[in-house]
Amino acid sequence: MAFLKKAPVVSTDADKIHELLTRGVERVYPSAEALEKELKSGRRLLLYLGIDPTGPTLHLGHAIGLLKLRQFQDLGHSVIVLYGGFTAQIGDPSGKGEARQQLSPAEVKQNARGYRKLIGRILDLKKANVRFLDNEEWSNKLKPVDLVRLISRFTVAQILERDMFQERLKQGREIYLHEFLYPIFQAYDAVTMGVDIQVGGNDQTFNMLAGRTLMRKMKNKEKFVMALKLLVDHSGKKMGKTEGNMAALSDSSADLFGKIMSWPDSIILAGFELCTAVSLAEIAEVWKALEAGENPRNLKARLAEAVVSLIHGNDAAEKAHAGFDAAFKEGKPEEFVDVVLAEKEVGDALVAQGIVGSKSELRRLIAEGAVTNLDTNTKVGEDFLRTAPSGKHRIGKHRFINIR
Repeated sequence: MAFLKKAPVVSTDADKIHELLTRGVERVYPSAEALEKELKSGRRLLLYLGIDPTGPTLHLGHAIGLLKLRQFQDLGHSVIVLYGGFTAQIGDPSGKGEARQQLSPAEVKQNARGYRKLIGRILDLKKANVRFLDNEEWSNKLKPVDLVRLISRFTVAQILERDMFQERLKQGREIYLHEFLYPIFQAYDAVTMGVDIQVGGNDQTFNMLAGRTLMRKMKNKEKFVMALKLLVDHSGKKMGKTEGNMAALSDSSADLFGKIMSWPDSIILAGFELCTAVSLAEIAEVWKALEAGENPRNLKARLAEAVVSLIHGNDAAEKAHAGFDAAFKEGKPEEFVDVVLAEKEVGDALVAQGIVGSKSELRRLIAEGAVTNLDTNTKVGEDFLRTAPSGKHRIGKHRFINIR
């Protein structure tokens, strides 16, 4: 994969390489030591992060991988953001108890429409060492004979090693053949691009290692795999779209700040490590403050400001912090988000604007009595999902909307 000329000089700074190999990293295959040796050699490495466009926005879970890409980019290595235009149509079965709903090509393209702008808030798109690709470009060119040759590199036993497939078999749930193909097509991506490294969440380890296997078989080449930690709540569930607690990169600065302030105290340190670009020294200070008994709310506000600053800039972060304090210390929200229904149901409109991550999240908040009509000072019922009177409402602790 050729990149533009005048790529930046590769840095072999030992401290930066150490942080790259340890911050937010669960494991490196075959080993961190082997990758460290490559990084210190001064050779420019080619790596990628894959993103399946399964929803209309990106969230902080995606930011974890993008921040790791930014570390590589800043060292002068060449990075690829790969859209899963083809694989999103299959649906990644990772961590799923049942098959994902398959998406049409049109739905995938529509979902990805705003991704580049959001990614540009973390990666430096002005540099020559970043490019965007879509695996639809090569996967759709495979003929039946090509596909047979590709899948012949794997055995059924290898694919069935996946924990989630074993779990489904125990529970008597179906495993569909197209789900078997997902890790094979992802492996083919790595081979087609000829990358040196693949970066992804630890829930993608099986898929990424399949690419490592296929790279050795087809190109006799080593491929490093960097499995990153996930941002999880106290119960071990991912913070993201599926669990209804998504903090989106497209959220307004005020909404993003408020959502982070609603996180449990237990993930403050993980939030700093995975979702910010603050220094390791500052994270150590936060840890010491927690140990010393400082109010976690103050440290969470510091986290929220760091995240919002990363996504929206310092001025927006300071304003969001001030607005949050005004709303909850003084009881006076500075800003209401206008919601124009335009013949949409309320739930659909709120999801479309990123005010809630999903209708199931909104339904849960309603059931918990966390949605209030501020004009009448009454809690709303489940019919709020479909229709609501115009006026001001509060959703949870930190979201204020004005329905028009």
